[in-house]
Amino acid sequence: MAQSAQTVKKRKIKGDGVWGYAFIAVALIVYALFTAYPVFSAFLISFQEYKPLGSTYIGFDNYTATFKDDLFWKSIKNTLVYTVLTVPVALLLSFLVAIMILPLRKKLQTVFKAVYYLPVVASGVALSLVWLWIFDPMPGGIFNQFIGWFGAHNQNWLGSSATAMFSLVIMAWLSSHGASIIIYLAALLGIDDSYYEAADLDGASFLQKLWHIVLPSLKPTTLFLLVTAVIGSFQVFQNAYLMTGGGPDHATTMVGLLIFDNAFKYFEFGKAAAQSLILALIIALVSLFQFKFLGKDVDY
Repeated sequence: MAQSAQTVKKRKIKGDGVWGYAFIAVALIVYALFTAYPVFSAFLISFQEYKPLGSTYIGFDNYTATFKDDLFWKSIKNTLVYTVLTVPVALLLSFLVAIMILPLRKKLQTVFKAVYYLPVVASGVALSLVWLWIFDPMPGGIFNQFIGWFGAHNQNWLGSSATAMFSLVIMAWLSSHGASIIIYLAALLGIDDSYYEAADLDGASFLQKLWHIVLPSLKPTTLFLLVTAVIGSFQVFQNAYLMTGGGPDHATTMVGLLIFDNAFKYFEFGKAAAQSLILALIIALVSLFQFKFLGKDVDY
């Protein structure tokens, strides 16, 4: 009797397992077709001189050519500079905005969250057109009008190697923080009120509450946003492609844009595949470093 009950239970578990796999089958198929297969294909192509009608195996030549390419190292440098300048400021601005929204009533919070999140769902091309107008080198450009109030001359913001990268950094500072703001706000709302009540009893100031309660409680959230922001900045493509095309004099050529140019402008698919895998390895190492040294005392 006991054995038959166990048999029925095993069959039921197996049946549940089949249904479980059936429900995730679509997701697995999509992952296999659009993630796993492209990665595996890129790995194979990186060892080939790729041609549509017949590729030639060339070993590590694509990797060797990449490491000897001065433009590749310049793109790495540009990407690192962009990341260092944009990520910390973006996180700080998102945190400050979330702090300012927190005391508001729920309806007002909803309004501000919608306003700040709206640029995230807007077309990147449309936003770039707005920024091209802002950075217009003519006297009618918004930034040139602004600096004109202080007696400065017009600047060719996107056409000069001295200001092109800084222009992209400003664009990153002033746009697309909606997701980070909402995540920070959700984390702030999740902090137990008893911590603030105990701090009030001890006479703690706003800055003391911020330093001893808020920041430690937000460590997991900050680490998550930091890792994802660094990954996104290493993969930046749209801003450089639409705003400057990587110029002038490759001053804004990022790794993602270089990979795109090699693949679809120069049709060096093998070299582009090798560079994409190198970029993936760099991102993985940087993310591992962040988790290892910044996530030591973070509870998940």
